[in-house]
Amino acid sequence: MGAGHDHSGAVTNAAHRHRGRLWAAFALLAALMVVEAVAAFTTGSLALLSDAGHMFTDVLGIGMALAAITATRRAGTDPQRTFGLYRLEVLAALANAVLLGAVAVYVLVEAVRRFGEPPEVLAGPMLVVAVLGLLANIVAFALLRAGSKESINLRGAYLEVLGDLLGSLGVIAAALIITVTDWWWADPLVAVGIGVFILPRTWRLGRAAVRILVQAAPEHLQVTAVHDRLAAVPGVAEVHDLHVWTLTSGMEVASAHLTTDPGVDPGVVLAAARAALHEDFSIDHATLQVEPGASAGVCGQTEW
Repeated sequence: MGAGHDHSGAVTNAAHRHRGRLWAAFALLAALMVVEAVAAFTTGSLALLSDAGHMFTDVLGIGMALAAITATRRAGTDPQRTFGLYRLEVLAALANAVLLGAVAVYVLVEAVRRFGEPPEVLAGPMLVVAVLGLLANIVAFALLRAGSKESINLRGAYLEVLGDLLGSLGVIAAALIITVTDWWWADPLVAVGIGVFILPRTWRLGRAAVRILVQAAPEHLQVTAVHDRLAAVPGVAEVHDLHVWTLTSGMEVASAHLTTDPGVDPGVVLAAARAALHEDFSIDHATLQVEPGASAGVCGQTEW
């Protein structure tokens, strides 16, 4: 006897709930990205170019998140996609991390090249555009903050905006230093700071996405604790073939075989086990196979 849930389209995940905020942040950052890119080439500022490149990954990342949300909402009608398309959100986050890393490496390499002979930059226009970028990032930061605690994809966009916000502050500082002292090294120095800030956050985001894609158990859950809790359900004699993984942000999934004591009502055991998973681990999506004691060992053991 088993119980399962339809994962295709019945569940509205965290990213869906914040779709409107994503659209607002996308439109705002896309407009400022164009302004920063044009200004970077006009002023010759590497710091401003690095900030524009980082903002490009913001826009692309949020765009991928929106595309993943849209695809996920439409996936429920296809019976062949039994888990829907929730993994698209995780793939988008991984792609986002790769893009961020590429931008950071490019900025660092270019900054090292410029340290030998830093070119002159137009500090006035650089300062104006950096201030506009700062204001745009503050608004986007506020829009994405709540969703970043619930969705890995929104967390990626949020971290990018946070990095961009600090990057804008750095560009403003560089522009002011150049205006007052003509110290041209401030521009590549700030660019290096932005690149160094991006890399560790990119690593953490990519690691989290890969962990989900390889179906590792969630970091906040101990599989042994889940096993012991199911084994403690009245009527359960043994728990085996237990698997716990993350489908997408905030959606943990479990499957297990429960061998029961003789004469136990399988329905009662099933209901109690599902309640235990929900109450103790917030796992609402579980497939549990209940096996009477007499059939123990018949299902066999997998070698996963």
